[in-house]
Amino acid sequence: MTIDTDRRSFLARAAALAAAPTIASLVGNAMLSSPAAAAGATDLPDFAPVPPSALGPALNGSGYYVGRIERNLYWVTNGTYIAAFLTTRDGVVLLDAPPALGGNIQRAIDEVTRPAGLPSKVTHLIYSHHHSDHIGASALFGKRVTRIGHTETRRLLKRDADPDKPAPDETFDDHRTLRIGGERIELHWLGANHTPDNIFIHLPGHRALMLVDVLMPGWAPFANLNLSEDVQGALKAPAQALKFPWAHFIGGHMGRLGTRRDLEVDQAYTADLEAEIRTALAVVDPAPYFARYADNPWAAVKTYLDEVVAVAIAPVVRKYTGVLAAADVFADSSAFVLAQSLRLDLGVGQVVQD
Repeated sequence: MTIDTDRRSFLARAAALAAAPTIASLVGNAMLSSPAAAAGATDLPDFAPVPPSALGPALNGSGYYVGRIERNLYWVTNGTYIAAFLTTRDGVVLLDAPPALGGNIQRAIDEVTRPAGLPSKVTHLIYSHHHSDHIGASALFGKRVTRIGHTETRRLLKRDADPDKPAPDETFDDHRTLRIGGERIELHWLGANHTPDNIFIHLPGHRALMLVDVLMPGWAPFANLNLSEDVQGALKAPAQALKFPWAHFIGGHMGRLGTRRDLEVDQAYTADLEAEIRTALAVVDPAPYFARYADNPWAAVKTYLDEVVAVAIAPVVRKYTGVLAAADVFADSSAFVLAQSLRLDLGVGQVVQD
């Protein structure tokens, strides 16, 4: 084995070890350590290479990157999760607190504020929505923090009663303007999308918009269209986002910021996927599946929908491989939930019997 090969092997192992905490935040520590998972690791599938355009900046030795977005607005990432923060004369306004970033959030803040002689204490924490993977490190910042979120976020967090993510102290329904430390932040709720409480965080003085879990710049959607609870709302959200004036997009995931072009590509992807699903629903004949599994409707429906999904995603995966990272990874699950939304929400393919 050559020295160069040794080095590549070492770097690959190091990258895998560095990624483990981040992966654990996505799938859970138990799944990472299970014997069954280890046993199946010898026969893993290949996927298309990740295009360089999907990747963000290199992480530091502590496993994070912090950078300026515009003026006194910054972002911090571990390559999979993103938070943002606004430094002000009165303290720091934090936008989300992913547990995968955890203590590195404060380290990133200190890295920015201390050389500038600014206060490093987080005084306000804005929740994008109630999901633990984005706000589960909230408790790290103590009780003397004003937490702000949507009314539904408060209801859901009160229901869940997780001490790691205290419910918001201040809430709003449709719109609220915040003025903190001389800075202006606009909070908007424009209807359910990824979750019922997911909001648009607009920073007009910094030409930035934060909308979490609706799209990941440079990447095809995560499973089930980013685990969207309201598929039709999630499909409309990029168009809603583009109505705001901004130049920098904070999507909450992966290792880079987004542009308006990223949202347009995402819109094209989901439009193509929907068009192909509509075509597949029209051309795939369900009769053979129901004939084969006449006494087992679940098997008939499953195999029929599997074929609908396979027919629909093939041209989409071909078109977007090399354009969006992981276009071939979760396309099947996203196509499935979109097909069900077309059927159940919009009535596509439904026939009223005589």
